[in-house]
Amino acid sequence: MPGSKEIRTKIKSVQNTRKITKAMEMVAASKMRKAQDRMRTSRPYGEKIRNVAAHISKANPEYKHPFLVSRDSVKRVGLIVVTTDKGLCGGLNTNALRLALNKIKEWQALGEEIEVCTLGNKGLGFMQRLGMKISSQVTGLGDKPQMEKLIGALKVMLDGYTQDRFDRLLIIYTKFINTMKQEPVVEQLLPLSGDALGAPEGSWDYIYEPDAKVVLDQVLTRYVEALIYQGVAENMASEQSARMVAMKAASDNAGKVIDELTLIYNKTRQASITKELSEIVAGAAAV
Repeated sequence: MPGSKEIRTKIKSVQNTRKITKAMEMVAASKMRKAQDRMRTSRPYGEKIRNVAAHISKANPEYKHPFLVSRDSVKRVGLIVVTTDKGLCGGLNTNALRLALNKIKEWQALGEEIEVCTLGNKGLGFMQRLGMKISSQVTGLGDKPQMEKLIGALKVMLDGYTQDRFDRLLIIYTKFINTMKQEPVVEQLLPLSGDALGAPEGSWDYIYEPDAKVVLDQVLTRYVEALIYQGVAENMASEQSARMVAMKAASDNAGKVIDELTLIYNKTRQASITKELSEIVAGAAAV
């Protein structure tokens, strides 16, 4: 059994660790509220531009944008993986990367080639260890999503689709459900069709000025960028929520460890005192 000094040292160490986890929990709670506000404020814009894209997909302009044209066969896939730059957020990254790994194995079994864009340091390291072809990457996203940081990497993937480097473009990120629940999802970005756009209420066409190509190139590119920005915002809100919960659990566990060590320390101290008293009594009796 360890001595009293070793137990006191361990108790002090666990107490210092609990101070750190408690501070990180409070910081994550503060950042979580801001991240949730950013995520919610970006949702109305995403929904409105989705409606516009849905109407455009059902309209009949003289120009058909490549984003709206489905490919006959899928032999190459572009994948955008959104993760965090830092750890200590529970199983958030693990769940998203496990989903990505399962999808990659599924596509490879079908003989499809895969190009990857990583947004976040954790995803970049994972894809490098897998030996995947990484076309673009962004790290150091910070606590607030900034489109100017993302635009270069996203342009590489959008150009890859228009240049037929791959036939589908998908994104994997962690969707924010509530503070206690976040789940990884995979969504198709390109081609723009199916459930992603939905069926518009009624249908109408547009008058394009100066012409359909200029307008559709701008609108549909902004639509895809808005989807990716929303995914990054959702992932950041999920990150702070998961970190807050993980740090709270760590603080609670540290408290339990301190209680157990304190009990062991008291028992050791009591045994030491009892032994000393026994020796004194035995010595007095011998005299």
